[in-house]
Amino acid sequence: MEVPEARSGPAATDRMQLLAEAAREACSRGAAPVEKWRPPHCGALDLVIKANGAWIYQGSPIGRPAMVKLFSTVLRRDPDGYVLVTPAEKLSITVEDAPFLAVEMASDGDRLDRRIRFRTNVDEVIDVGPDHPLRFDQSGEGLKPYVLVRSNLWALVARSATYDLVELMEERDGQLGVAAGGAFFPVDSPEAAA
Repeated sequence: MEVPEARSGPAATDRMQLLAEAAREACSRGAAPVEKWRPPHCGALDLVIKANGAWIYQGSPIGRPAMVKLFSTVLRRDPDGYVLVTPAEKLSITVEDAPFLAVEMASDGDRLDRRIRFRTNVDEVIDVGPDHPLRFDQSGEGLKPYVLVRSNLWALVARSATYDLVELMEERDGQLGVAAGGAFFPVDSPEAAA
């Protein structure tokens, strides 16, 4: 599928405002059911989610956290990339690493009974477990943990929370990993390639 180039200028600003209004309306009753929506692809939006969690629109950071939270509710990962989607339109965006950043971590309990809770940069709270697994990337940048937020959308665990997570690692059957939420998440799990 060919994606039209990102737009900029007044028309793009209007499109951003229309998208915000549609997202606000679609999400007024809770989480947006983006997986059910099949609108036409309308091109690309000059929006980049940086690896540090910043949302950049037309080269400038989106300074209103409420706007970032709103757009995060209509974010979806399709086979051909990340999109913002409403019932009426779908626009491609760029995501450098993961669309979310897990900025805080808390844990209590021990081993499989342990509860690990993350808060993301858009104030979503996730409890690690089978529905929200951990995965680990061991690329050239060292160990990078991620937690599943929802529907194939992952949060990169921030450096400070990574140190806390590493302290909880243990070895089981020759594999290093983290136990939480009734499950064990090995560092070399098959989901690491997700």
